[in-house]
Amino acid sequence: MALCSHQHDDTLHGVHDHSRIDERIHEAEQLCVQEGARLTPLRKEVLSLILAANTPIGAYDLLAKLKGKSDRPAAPPTVYRTLDFLLEQGLVHRLTSINAFIPCCHPREGHQAAFLICQQCHSVKETSANNLFHELEQIAAQGQFKAKHSIIEISGICQQCLPL
Repeated sequence: MALCSHQHDDTLHGVHDHSRIDERIHEAEQLCVQEGARLTPLRKEVLSLILAANTPIGAYDLLAKLKGKSDRPAAPPTVYRTLDFLLEQGLVHRLTSINAFIPCCHPREGHQAAFLICQQCHSVKETSANNLFHELEQIAAQGQFKAKHSIIEISGICQQCLPL
Protein backbone atom coordinates (compact mmCIF):
# COMPACT_ATOMS: atom_id res chain seq x y z
CA MET A 1 0.00 0.00 0.00
CA ALA A 2 1.35 3.43 -0.90
CA LEU A 3 0.32 6.80 0.45
CA CYS A 4 -0.09 8.16 -3.05
CA SER A 5 -0.17 6.89 -6.59
CA HIS A 6 2.47 9.01 -8.34
CA GLN A 7 6.17 8.26 -8.75
CA HIS A 8 8.64 9.71 -6.24
CA ASP A 9 11.48 10.69 -8.45
CA ASP A 10 12.24 14.33 -9.09
CA THR A 11 8.83 15.01 -10.67
CA LEU A 12 6.75 17.87 -9.35
CA HIS A 13 3.47 16.90 -7.70
CA GLY A 14 0.78 18.53 -5.59
CA VAL A 15 0.78 17.73 -1.89
CA HIS A 16 -2.99 17.95 -1.54
CA ASP A 17 -3.80 15.83 -4.60
CA HIS A 18 -4.56 12.80 -2.46
CA SER A 19 -7.60 11.01 -1.17
CA ARG A 20 -8.25 8.05 1.11
CA ILE A 21 -7.24 9.71 4.37
CA ASP A 22 -8.12 6.56 6.34
CA GLU A 23 -5.65 4.53 4.25
CA ARG A 24 -2.97 7.15 4.75
CA ILE A 25 -3.55 7.11 8.53
CA HIS A 26 -3.33 3.31 8.53
CA GLU A 27 -0.05 3.48 6.60
CA ALA A 28 1.26 6.10 9.07
CA GLU A 29 0.40 3.76 11.94
CA GLN A 30 2.32 0.95 10.25
CA LEU A 31 5.33 3.20 9.68
CA CYS A 32 5.30 4.28 13.33
CA VAL A 33 5.16 0.65 14.51
CA GLN A 34 8.14 -0.16 12.28
CA GLU A 35 10.04 2.74 13.87
CA GLY A 36 9.01 1.82 17.41
CA ALA A 37 6.89 4.96 17.72
CA ARG A 38 3.23 5.34 18.64
CA LEU A 39 0.64 7.26 16.67
CA THR A 40 -1.51 8.37 19.63
CA PRO A 41 -5.12 9.52 19.12
CA LEU A 42 -4.03 13.19 19.19
CA ARG A 43 -1.19 12.57 16.73
CA LYS A 44 -3.62 10.72 14.49
CA GLU A 45 -6.15 13.55 14.70
CA VAL A 46 -3.58 16.24 13.88
CA LEU A 47 -2.27 14.20 10.95
CA SER A 48 -5.86 13.71 9.72
CA LEU A 49 -6.46 17.46 9.85
CA ILE A 50 -3.28 18.13 7.87
CA LEU A 51 -4.22 15.47 5.32
CA ALA A 52 -7.73 16.88 4.95
CA ALA A 53 -6.61 20.50 4.52
CA ASN A 54 -6.67 21.89 0.99
CA THR A 55 -3.76 24.22 1.66
CA PRO A 56 -0.90 24.39 4.18
CA ILE A 57 -2.24 24.68 7.72
CA GLY A 58 -0.70 26.49 10.69
CA ALA A 59 -0.41 25.24 14.26
CA TYR A 60 -3.00 27.67 15.60
CA ASP A 61 -5.45 26.71 12.85
CA LEU A 62 -4.94 23.09 13.91
CA LEU A 63 -5.49 24.08 17.53
CA ALA A 64 -8.76 25.84 16.62
CA LYS A 65 -9.99 22.76 14.74
CA LEU A 66 -9.06 20.52 17.66
CA LYS A 67 -10.92 22.78 20.12
CA GLY A 68 -14.09 22.36 18.09
CA LYS A 69 -13.84 18.55 18.24
CA SER A 70 -13.05 17.84 21.88
CA ASP A 71 -14.36 18.44 25.39
CA ARG A 72 -10.77 18.83 26.58
CA PRO A 73 -8.93 20.86 23.92
CA ALA A 74 -5.21 20.49 23.38
CA ALA A 75 -2.94 23.30 24.53
CA PRO A 76 -0.46 24.96 22.14
CA PRO A 77 2.59 23.13 23.59
CA THR A 78 0.82 19.79 23.07
CA VAL A 79 0.06 20.63 19.44
CA TYR A 80 3.66 21.72 18.85
CA ARG A 81 4.99 18.48 20.40
CA THR A 82 2.59 16.55 18.19
CA LEU A 83 3.80 18.41 15.11
CA ASP A 84 7.42 17.75 16.13
CA PHE A 85 6.63 14.03 16.31
CA LEU A 86 4.97 14.05 12.87
CA LEU A 87 7.98 15.91 11.45
CA GLU A 88 10.44 13.46 13.04
CA GLN A 89 8.53 10.54 11.56
CA GLY A 90 8.55 12.21 8.13
CA LEU A 91 4.76 12.26 7.94
CA VAL A 92 4.53 16.02 7.40
CA HIS A 93 6.70 18.88 6.15
CA ARG A 94 6.99 22.33 7.70
CA LEU A 95 7.03 25.25 5.29
CA THR A 96 9.13 27.76 7.18
CA SER A 97 8.37 30.75 4.95
CA ILE A 98 4.67 30.60 5.81
CA ASN A 99 4.96 28.71 9.13
CA ALA A 100 2.54 25.99 8.06
CA PHE A 101 2.42 22.23 7.63
CA ILE A 102 1.64 19.96 4.69
CA PRO A 103 1.38 16.19 4.39
CA CYS A 104 4.24 14.12 3.09
CA CYS A 105 2.83 11.51 0.74
CA HIS A 106 5.96 9.37 0.71
CA PRO A 107 7.53 9.27 4.17
CA ARG A 108 9.35 6.01 3.43
CA GLU A 109 11.47 7.75 0.84
CA GLY A 110 13.71 9.56 3.34
CA HIS A 111 13.89 12.42 0.89
CA GLN A 112 14.64 16.08 1.05
CA ALA A 113 12.09 18.12 -0.82
CA ALA A 114 11.81 21.45 -2.56
CA PHE A 115 8.48 23.29 -2.61
CA LEU A 116 6.73 25.71 -4.97
CA ILE A 117 4.24 27.80 -2.97
CA CYS A 118 1.60 29.93 -4.70
CA GLN A 119 1.20 33.29 -2.97
CA GLN A 120 -2.39 33.64 -4.20
CA CYS A 121 -4.17 30.28 -3.82
CA HIS A 122 -1.62 28.78 -1.39
CA SER A 123 -1.30 25.56 -3.38
CA VAL A 124 1.96 23.70 -2.88
CA LYS A 125 3.88 21.51 -5.29
CA GLU A 126 6.66 19.26 -4.02
CA THR A 127 9.56 17.50 -5.65
CA SER A 128 12.35 15.37 -4.32
CA ALA A 129 15.48 17.51 -4.45
CA ASN A 130 18.16 15.09 -3.33
CA ASN A 131 20.54 16.09 -6.14
CA LEU A 132 20.12 19.77 -5.34
CA PHE A 133 20.73 19.16 -1.64
CA HIS A 134 23.83 17.14 -2.51
CA GLU A 135 25.17 20.18 -4.40
CA LEU A 136 24.39 22.41 -1.41
CA GLU A 137 26.27 20.00 0.87
CA GLN A 138 29.28 20.25 -1.45
CA ILE A 139 29.13 24.05 -1.29
CA ALA A 140 28.94 23.90 2.51
CA ALA A 141 31.88 21.47 2.61
CA GLN A 142 33.96 23.85 0.49
CA GLY A 143 33.35 26.48 3.15
CA GLN A 144 34.21 23.96 5.89
CA PHE A 145 30.63 24.26 7.09
CA LYS A 146 28.42 21.41 8.30
CA ALA A 147 24.78 22.15 7.47
CA LYS A 148 22.25 20.91 10.02
CA HIS A 149 19.03 21.70 8.15
CA SER A 150 18.11 22.95 4.71
CA ILE A 151 14.77 23.60 3.09
CA ILE A 152 14.06 24.98 -0.35
CA GLU A 153 10.87 26.99 -0.77
CA ILE A 154 10.11 28.99 -3.88
CA SER A 155 7.20 31.38 -3.62
CA GLY A 156 5.44 32.83 -6.62
CA ILE A 157 2.29 32.45 -8.67
CA CYS A 158 1.05 29.09 -9.96
CA GLN A 159 -0.20 28.51 -13.48
CA GLN A 160 -3.88 28.60 -12.41
CA CYS A 161 -3.43 32.02 -10.76
CA LEU A 162 -1.37 33.67 -13.52
CA PRO A 163 -3.32 36.37 -15.36
CA LEU A 164 -4.18 35.50 -18.94
